[in-house]
Amino acid sequence: MSTLTTDRATGPARVNRVFWPIPSRLRKTVLVAHVASAGAWIGVDVISTVLVAIGWARSGDSRTAVYQALADYFVVPLLLTGLVTGLVCLVTGVLLGLATKWGLVRYRWVAVKLVLNVVACVLLLAFLGPITELSTGEQPLRDIWFVSFLATTAMVLLTFAMVLSVFKPWGRVRKRA
Repeated sequence: MSTLTTDRATGPARVNRVFWPIPSRLRKTVLVAHVASAGAWIGVDVISTVLVAIGWARSGDSRTAVYQALADYFVVPLLLTGLVTGLVCLVTGVLLGLATKWGLVRYRWVAVKLVLNVVACVLLLAFLGPITELSTGEQPLRDIWFVSFLATTAMVLLTFAMVLSVFKPWGRVRKRA
């Protein structure tokens, strides 16, 4: 399926090729799933960051109790929720890239979002080990810093991806001649 568009900057009409055309209603459903999963994923990161900050503000046994609760009651559900929402966000993003004029690597902002999504998934997996170690009662400062870094970085990356979706900066990736 191709759509004819006029580019105001260059003037002449060009054809935007869609790799995998899907019906409008299905495309909108996939878009809603993409936006909802991204929002839920940001929520998971906010919760993780807040819980890590609460533990960091405590000392001694109180800190251990916070990290123990985080590991026992939140890590597995947060990790599973984060992974599910991250994968749903990734899959729906790829589907939207294939089914819309934006493509997967046709525009720089889409390619950057794809990379950010993969990096945020890796950060989520990296969060599990250190938070479990902190729950044992040994709180080496570097582990607390690392957990804080992971949670905050993932939240910043996902927020930046959301900003890219709204503003759609940069232009098309130029084709090599």
